[in-house]
Amino acid sequence: MAASRDDIKFLSNPNIGQQRKKYCRFRKFGIKYIDYKDSDFLLQFVNDQGKVLPRRITGNSLKYQRRVATAVKRARHLALLPYLTDLLK
Repeated sequence: MAASRDDIKFLSNPNIGQQRKKYCRFRKFGIKYIDYKDSDFLLQFVNDQGKVLPRRITGNSLKYQRRVATAVKRARHLALLPYLTDLLK
């Protein structure tokens, strides 16, 4: 008699190590325009040092990652976001 999956007791959570599917939040929520004046929103795409996070981490599509990068650069130019920092968040 073989043990079914319900009979097996796991020592740890079997979902550990499984990656959730990344998604582009702009396509999911239908955001068409990324406002460079909204610095609080742009902080989600910037790390503690002020660098723009890559697509593989944020999950953005290529089209919107380019728009995010452009918006961050414009916000930096207008001094809404810093170019460099030690602890931004």
